[in-house]
This record gives sequence, C-alpha cells and structure tokens, in this order.
Amino acid sequence: MSAFIALLRAVNVGGTGKLPMSELKAMCEELGFGNVRTYIASGNVVFSSRKSEVAIKAALEKRLEAYAGKAVGVLVRSAQEMAEVAAKNPFPKAAPNRTMALFLDRAPPADTLSTVRGQRDEEIALGRREIYVHYGEGMAKSKLVIPAAKSGTARNMNTVAVLAKMAGEL
Repeated sequence: MSAFIALLRAVNVGGTGKLPMSELKAMCEELGFGNVRTYIASGNVVFSSRKSEVAIKAALEKRLEAYAGKAVGVLVRSAQEMAEVAAKNPFPKAAPNRTMALFLDRAPPADTLSTVRGQRDEEIALGRREIYVHYGEGMAKSKLVIPAAKSGTARNMNTVAVLAKMAGEL
C-alpha cells in the first residue's frame, strides 16, 4: 500500500462547504483507505491505499458530491510528491505561513506567469503540478489573481511540511 494525501477545495473556509473532519475520515474508511488521519479542519486527509491517484480522486469526489449535494474538488499527491513539494519550495528563507503551494491536477500552463494580475510584492514560481506564491506582506491585503490556479487549492508551507511528515510515517 502507498501513502497519499488528499486536499479538498473550498472546505470549511469562510463558512462555505462545511464538512466535519470526522465525516471525511469516515468517508475515506468507507472507501477502503487505511490509516486515515485528518489534519486541521480545512480538508486535509492522509491515508494509505492500493488504488491509483486517479481512482482515489474519482472515488473521493463521487463520495463527497453525494454527501454535499455539489461537486467538491479533490487534489491528490503521493507521500513522495508532497515531500518534493516541500523540498522544492523556491522561497525557503520566506516565512512558511506566507508561502503557499497552489496544488493543481496538471502542470501549470506555459502562460501562467503572463496572465497574473494584481501582483505587488508577491513572488511566484512554477512547480511540477504546483504554483508557489510568497505573499510578502501576507494574503490579507493581496490583490493577486492567478487564473491558472482557479481549480486548484492552496496550503501554506507549514501545512505542506506536516502533511509530508504524516504521509511519510505511514
């Protein structure tokens, strides 16, 4: 069995998409995932499975839609991939709570950087299936818009490191 991390989009953020993490854990166990653990109430779950990333994503999205009555996006990474996201952070000296990895299903489009709007002090770099952003003065006042990240989900580097560690322990 391999270790995976599933990252849910728009769950328990700003009062939308309420999903108790106990429910998410139960859903994952119903789907046959092992060693299921959640991390903070923003839709992070670590587990082991014999299924492929594609099969995990499809099964979890189907189950979440049945629960929520609407589509809930899921991004999946292996334990190794999550560790690589943490290791390849292009802004290692920046505050980890102000540095985000925006997770995508596929590589960022070639024109990603040229379509960015509202950039001020933010630094942006492209990863394999991620877009890294360092918000110099924090996200609260940022006007940054990254069209390529519309269907993705973001986690700060503190969370990425914890999820990589949790998955590495499975």
